[in-house]
Amino acid sequence: MEILYEFCQATWVTIQITIGAAALAWVTAFIAGLCKLSGRRAIAWPAVAFVEFFRGTSCYVQLFWLYFVLPLAGIEISAFAVGIVAIGLNVGCYGSEVVRSAILAVPRGLTEAAKALNLSPLQTMRHVVIPNAFPRMLPPMCNLMVDLLKITPLVSLITIADLTFVGQIYRQQSGNPLAAFGTLLVVYFVLSTIIIGISKRLEIRASRGFEGTRSEK
Repeated sequence: MEILYEFCQATWVTIQITIGAAALAWVTAFIAGLCKLSGRRAIAWPAVAFVEFFRGTSCYVQLFWLYFVLPLAGIEISAFAVGIVAIGLNVGCYGSEVVRSAILAVPRGLTEAAKALNLSPLQTMRHVVIPNAFPRMLPPMCNLMVDLLKITPLVSLITIADLTFVGQIYRQQSGNPLAAFGTLLVVYFVLSTIIIGISKRLEIRASRGFEGTRSEK
């Protein structure tokens, strides 16, 4: 019963990290994606550099750098926060390309119609571009959320008692890798299935009224 309790606790930790990192990833994706589309180099170039840095380096190294190197500069961050920040920024930078591509895919006629209605660039982006781009970006972004869940085991390397951490301890104590890793496979599969189910519902809702964006069922 004790190991069951520990697995339940570890599952809750994994869920918390996934939700926190996913929220940060969405925010990062939108901000970086929009900045990369800016016509001002002072905005676009730093966004490009930021995205390419996180896409071009390993999330594993980023996690260790935030946890072990920042304290040397006097910046102390809890292991839990480090896990959320490292994973969220990493996945968010990949998501920025999804946001950018979805916005570029919005028909030019819609933005031209917005100009004809004398809408400002901000109003056009808020009321025309984003509502039409959002259904297009949902499927790939939701796939990234599943990938995000799959890389959360990295946080076990910085002493966070997530599912993988507890699974390793159980394997060492019981000497039964089949039970330990079999349990991990089942739990991660269930969590992934939940994310996919939520994603499909969001896609159906968001695609209503937007021809060509509804997922095939």
